[in-house]
Amino acid sequence: MKTILLFGAGKSATVLIDYLIVLAEKNKWKCIIADSNKDQILSKTNHSPFVEAVQADINNEEQRGRLIERSHVVISMMPPSLHFLIAKDCVEYRKHLLTASYLDGKMKSLEDEIGSRKLLFLCEMGLDPGIDHMSAMKIIDSIKEKGGVITSFKSHCGGLVAPESDDNPWRYKISWNPRNVVLAGNSGAVYKVNNDVKKIDYKDLFNTANKVMVKGLDDALAYYPNRDSLGYIPIYKLTEAATFMRTTLRYPVYFEGWNAMVHAGLTDDLEKIKTAGLTYAQWARPVMPFVNKQNEKLLEYLGLFDTNMVPTAANTSADILQYLLETKLPMHPLDKDMIVMLHEFEYVLNNCNHTINSSLVVKGQDGLRTAMAKTVGLPLGIAAKLILEDKIKLKGLHIPIKKEIYEPVLKELEMQGIAFTESE
Repeated sequence: MKTILLFGAGKSATVLIDYLIVLAEKNKWKCIIADSNKDQILSKTNHSPFVEAVQADINNEEQRGRLIERSHVVISMMPPSLHFLIAKDCVEYRKHLLTASYLDGKMKSLEDEIGSRKLLFLCEMGLDPGIDHMSAMKIIDSIKEKGGVITSFKSHCGGLVAPESDDNPWRYKISWNPRNVVLAGNSGAVYKVNNDVKKIDYKDLFNTANKVMVKGLDDALAYYPNRDSLGYIPIYKLTEAATFMRTTLRYPVYFEGWNAMVHAGLTDDLEKIKTAGLTYAQWARPVMPFVNKQNEKLLEYLGLFDTNMVPTAANTSADILQYLLETKLPMHPLDKDMIVMLHEFEYVLNNCNHTINSSLVVKGQDGLRTAMAKTVGLPLGIAAKLILEDKIKLKGLHIPIKKEIYEPVLKELEMQGIAFTESE
């Protein structure tokens, strides 16, 4: 019996689990789901006879190895720092591995072994990174096949609150890992505009809310550059592009409040602080020079001026801010989130200038089956299915930029309601 093993049953795995259950029932396959919280697994599997729920300690080498040995394809939805533990066992037991996380140096260190054992390790197979790669490469390849030369590429993506659930001044709610929200952008950004390499420090990242319109949305969104865009130029084979940028989307008002907190150091996760007897107002005192008419309401809404005590378990400012975000900006059970992606292309064909805008808007079902969970989880599930059906024959260590991956995955994503709209 073909078996898919999923490590992790948290927020982002909900829709993936739904998909795997349907897949297992239809094909008479088995799905093993391992998590430290067995009740969390059972709450999402409806006691399907095709699912085995396992309470597992990911650091238990013997237990982890036994689970991997029983599977054909392994999906890791664990934090990125834990993928390597699973990856080493997948190499040892000769199992394919899928993750939604960035391909890092540790994973690359296994590349020769992965290739020699004829395995497929597919990283960056979620939303961003993931769907962004696949949808962009589809257009890049089609332009090049026509003989076009791409001169500018901008790729924007963000997890937002849907308009019908947009009821707080931040115009934002936590639909994914709150720690990642707190630390977003803290490494600064590098990108290219008109052949000029731009390096932006973290403290300057939210100074300007660069606006963009997306088809199907009434309001403009704003973007900030995301990490090191330049690293993807050779991967996308766009060395000829004068402009290359990958960004994160928010509503413009978000920049007003977040910029103040970044400048005040309230997102810092390195410096230890003493929380005993500390109020939110005392902790947030460094933000006062950055308070203005535009952001005061936002900061007040988060509770930065409250005289209540901060959580005693907090060790850093990032811990306190994370607690406030989870408390003040939660996704309620009936709330809907929204994923927005936009690719902007400029290219030259037959001495004429052309543009293509390709956009995606996906709304969640509720606070559990979110658009974030859908767009992060489904590419992994679809890839696992295609591997087991021998429709993806590729071997080695990859991200989803090759046609033999992106074509069948994008096709099934469309069937699942994740479809792009293109205008030229």
